Amino acid sequence: MHNTAKQSPPSLPWYREVTPTQWKSFTAAWIGYVLDGFDFVLITLVLTEISDEFDLSTVQAASLVSGAFITRWLGGAILGALGDRYGRKLSMVLSILLYSLGTFACGFAWDYTSLFVARLAIGMGMAGEYSASATYVMESWPARVRSRASGFLISGFSIGSVLAAQVYNWVVPTLGWRWMFYIGLVPIVIALWMRRALPEAAEWTEAVEEKGARPNPFRPLFLTRARATANVVLAAAASTALFAVFTPLGDGLVPVLSVVAGLCLTAFAVQLGGSRSWVLYLAMIVTIFFAFLYSWPIQALLPTYLKTELGYTADQVTDVLYFAGFGTMVGCWAAGFLGDRIGAKKAYAFTLLASLAFVYPVFAVDDNLLLLGGLLFVLQATSFGISGLLPRWIGGHFPTESRGAALGFTYNVGALGGAVAPVLGAHLAAGMDLGRSLAVLTFAGTVIVVLLVGLDVPGRLNRLTDPHGVADHLAEIPADDPDTVPAARV
Repeated sequence: MHNTAKQSPPSLPWYREVTPTQWKSFTAAWIGYVLDGFDFVLITLVLTEISDEFDLSTVQAASLVSGAFITRWLGGAILGALGDRYGRKLSMVLSILLYSLGTFACGFAWDYTSLFVARLAIGMGMAGEYSASATYVMESWPARVRSRASGFLISGFSIGSVLAAQVYNWVVPTLGWRWMFYIGLVPIVIALWMRRALPEAAEWTEAVEEKGARPNPFRPLFLTRARATANVVLAAAASTALFAVFTPLGDGLVPVLSVVAGLCLTAFAVQLGGSRSWVLYLAMIVTIFFAFLYSWPIQALLPTYLKTELGYTADQVTDVLYFAGFGTMVGCWAAGFLGDRIGAKKAYAFTLLASLAFVYPVFAVDDNLLLLGGLLFVLQATSFGISGLLPRWIGGHFPTESRGAALGFTYNVGALGGAVAPVLGAHLAAGMDLGRSLAVLTFAGTVIVVLLVGLDVPGRLNRLTDPHGVADHLAEIPADDPDTVPAARV
């Protein structure tokens, strides 16, 4: 496999190891991720205006936010598989087009159903964007600085979120909520430019394209007609169950429907992983699920907590969210440098462990906006910001030929934890105040992720079924032995 780390002598500053072409590739993917973050938070910003115009119930309004999770698993798997077979750049462009058109369509919605359908398209596109951009950038950059590539890329999401909040203040009061979605056409211009101007990821080119290989990660699902039929039924069952869970249709049946969806997705994970990697797929999904479970209660319910329990005004809430957004961004940058220095696994586990010191203090402050903002900045930098290493950490577990589909599927199935987190936080708040419930959920989830990542649970379990597997497929190949299998670095 191509050793991208040999492109520049190690004595050079790290930023000069990255060639102008590689910086151009990164910039394009980063812009796509900024726009991804922008589009993702739009629905939360204008939910009040939409609810008023369409006369939505609280449950219907919440389902518009959760609706994107229904199709994430499918979009991540399909667009990731396309990237494995036809190239990372194509997958990235298709993902941006899909979520951009879905966002644009939201602006023309005439009722709840039409808006919900558009949100399904957005979910598929955003899921594909995560795996496509992450694999594209990491396989384009030198191996020695791939944690930096991962952290810098994910920071774009936070910038997009902050940008969306600012644009909301400019656009909605004068033009109305629909114009926030019309802006969704902007990423299409970026996507078309990407398609024409960018090179393909070097590692994918040498591992797949130049060998004339055409990987098909979905082949295990269609080995026989009976299996293909069964998997189509499973896909329909999983989608229907998730749809019911996240809409009023599933009232009273959520536990049963959740089990049905979980069993269907588990069946896909076992088949996609095969005899050697099925345990890895399941362990990765569980780890990512808890990663969302610890981080998303604050992401989803912090504004509610600030308004209802602390009595903050809208302007004060915006100020606090700026602290949180910039903390996440700085944390992503710092995570990249730390990951390249001590390894993604250690950086992830140690930084999360440090974040535990700030969880309860954040929810102990009630009348000091500056102190709350400062604590939240540090908490988000060490807690949510460290997730900038997730693409690097996940991607290192999978070979180039199947990395797109594997990362896209495992990450986006695990992302269902982000849909569960606000609901669980709200249920906990029934027996205690909301601030304490958020602190408990964040603290407990963080401890679990520290153990899963720090003890390398996915890697250890994978060695039970694949004892001779490569520990880190994205690690730097030793310069004195180009034929050496990459050693474990994370």
